[in-house]
Amino acid sequence: MPYPVTEPIPVFDRRPSFRESFAALAAYNYRLYLGALMLGSTGGWMARVAIDWLVLELTGDVALVGVAVALQFAPTLLLGPWAGVLSDRLPRRRVLLTTQLVATVSNGVLALLVLSGHVVVWQVMLIAAIGGMAGAIEGPSRSAFVSEMVGTARLRGAISLNATTFHLGGLLGPALSGVLIAAIGSGWSIAINAGTTAIAVLAISLMRGHELVPTPKQPRSRGQIREAMRYAWRKPAIRWTLVLLAAVSTFGMNLPVLLASAADDTYGTGATGYGLYNSLCAGGAFLGAILSSRRRSLRLRDVVGFAIVYGVVTMLAGWDGWYPVFLSALVGVGVTRLLFAMSAEALTQLSTNPAIRGRVVSFYIMVLMGGQAAGGVIMGWVAQSFGGPAAFLVAGAVPLLVALVVGVVLARGHQLQIRVDLRRPRRLVTIVRRPEAV
Repeated sequence: MPYPVTEPIPVFDRRPSFRESFAALAAYNYRLYLGALMLGSTGGWMARVAIDWLVLELTGDVALVGVAVALQFAPTLLLGPWAGVLSDRLPRRRVLLTTQLVATVSNGVLALLVLSGHVVVWQVMLIAAIGGMAGAIEGPSRSAFVSEMVGTARLRGAISLNATTFHLGGLLGPALSGVLIAAIGSGWSIAINAGTTAIAVLAISLMRGHELVPTPKQPRSRGQIREAMRYAWRKPAIRWTLVLLAAVSTFGMNLPVLLASAADDTYGTGATGYGLYNSLCAGGAFLGAILSSRRRSLRLRDVVGFAIVYGVVTMLAGWDGWYPVFLSALVGVGVTRLLFAMSAEALTQLSTNPAIRGRVVSFYIMVLMGGQAAGGVIMGWVAQSFGGPAAFLVAGAVPLLVALVVGVVLARGHQLQIRVDLRRPRRLVTIVRRPEAV
């Protein structure tokens, strides 16, 4: 069925005030959700660091760390579109509740195995795969559920708050996990994550159903996935965003592999250094989330620009030179990765009609997670074969090249040109319409 056009993407004629940036917090359900997200993000980052390091401890093989990352994301390739259909058919709150229960049980089992000293690598891989399946089913519903809590008008601010909260947890989680791993091992970090997912189950259960604004559920029919694919392809804002996301997620978002290689081989800093590197990236991402919330507009050219800068900074991190440069580059990686991810997700959601949003978001998540699944193996092999610096160079070069190609295509299609004005440093480089196109 044809879907009506979406509402215009909100554009501010000035920088939004702090009150406007935090307007989504007026919703009781969203406050519960955000609190659970804060705890869940911290616990999730703790467990992610612990699991990746646990695999490295059990096997001594960086490539297997990449396999563990792949198992967490590969189910999205198989279940992603189906999960999007479920999101448009079923109550999203119920889907979230079920998947969080699965995460609580699986994390609890893994924590017991590690703490009891009976864990072997195949068990870690199996539970990583179970978590990946739960995450694949949950993803479209979780992203689309935000609009049911806050409405479309406050959705952009809510996405910024989600990113800020997620990466604040990412700032705390790796640092806490690094301390725990060095002091008492990986098991307690995973156990804490089991506790935070249990709190998420409680928070979802306590939400006020009458305050939600659910979108009309779509009846079962044939061809719903194909219908969503045609919808996404016809909209350039969605189509090119997914192309850029594929490049960045496959090659540039496998930080566990890159950072584990840097800590183990390149700089020999061990678990403490691994936790530090994760914290620096997360701290940069937190700063990027704050910067993102202050932006006035949301355009496809911004997504392209952030992908370009992200590629350059990631390549800088691969320079095998002065250690402080590497640490500084990790902060830049966090900032630019967040700005890219925030802009890409917000543009995709706000460009999509609510009735089909679950399915379109499932494509976004499928590209995001599926790219990381494939990239975990690819970048693990690159790091193992050629070393950590080479892996960082590849992780930055491919997204940079793809973003430049997309930028050229968009510039030709819209008859745009780049203008350099040395007399105005604050607007040194601008993109303007060609005179003959006016």
